Amino acid sequence: DKAPLSKSLLLVPSAISILLTLLFQHYQKFFAYNLQAVKEDFQIWRLVCGRTICLDLKDTFCSSLLIYNFRIFERRYGSRKFSSFLLGAWMLSALFDLLLVEITQYVFGITINSLPSGFLGPVFALFVPFYCSIPRVQVTQVLGHFSITNKSLVYILGLQLLTSGSYIWILALSGLISGICYNSSILKVHRILCVPRWVAKIFSWTLEPVFSSAEPTNEVRVGMGATVDIQRQQRMELLDRQIMMSQVAQMRRQRQQQGGMINWNRLFPPLRHRHNANYQDHPSEQGIPPPTEVSEEQVARLMEMGFSRGDALEALRASNNDLNVATNFLLQH
Repeated sequence: DKAPLSKSLLLVPSAISILLTLLFQHYQKFFAYNLQAVKEDFQIWRLVCGRTICLDLKDTFCSSLLIYNFRIFERRYGSRKFSSFLLGAWMLSALFDLLLVEITQYVFGITINSLPSGFLGPVFALFVPFYCSIPRVQVTQVLGHFSITNKSLVYILGLQLLTSGSYIWILALSGLISGICYNSSILKVHRILCVPRWVAKIFSWTLEPVFSSAEPTNEVRVGMGATVDIQRQQRMELLDRQIMMSQVAQMRRQRQQQGGMINWNRLFPPLRHRHNANYQDHPSEQGIPPPTEVSEEQVARLMEMGFSRGDALEALRASNNDLNVATNFLLQH
């Protein structure tokens, strides 16, 4: 829901890839990402066909799962901004593909005539905003040292896609570089490579009704913002918070089974029943030290998860600026 572009990128290229693999194998040559044909024969159309449809079903499966996970950006920023990022990353990664192939040939003497096909450059570029803007919440630990977070599965899928071909590292590197360039506020690439408003309206009138999904009837409604972008952001924040709450509930069940359940109420009083007057009116009587200085960066990260500023401040003060403890504390109260 609220991600028609992600749905179209997941369904249409996957369907074409399956048809080319199973039924129309003699047409696969038209979708090969042949750099030699592009440079020597000026077959520019191969940049479009070869960089859109995967010819390997394993790459199709991994890239589809990644697009499904990255639909959060279309819901949060809107279809036009999301499509602008994909367009800019697609164009920049095509340029970086050619540059990296020439550098590889000049430095290592390796001649690369073709690269893996598919919509891989923009998919790898989406890891940049995913790393920068999606909060990291620890779910559990393996062997007591390796942390498993809500982002681990996406990184594992990216690693699986990275190891699926011999020269796919070129596509991954060009995608990451293009994502950094487009996401950077210094280069201002997002102002140049963007989808015009009139083009976005045409696609919203024609293709969006085809790939749009009905809103779930059992979905909890949230306060509606003044604009569509704010509404999408509010709904996405609610979904993020529900996911984190389910993860924390799973952690609590595991701790109960291990006999190591932490009683947060014993450590900190509930935020909803705490009166700020205790800190102001009777500091000497209660013997409570002054409030701990709180990092604004940690407050901002908690507010991105959907908590209010007041609750974020109280949780960080109570947990002595431990972000993980404060997050778990807010989710359980």
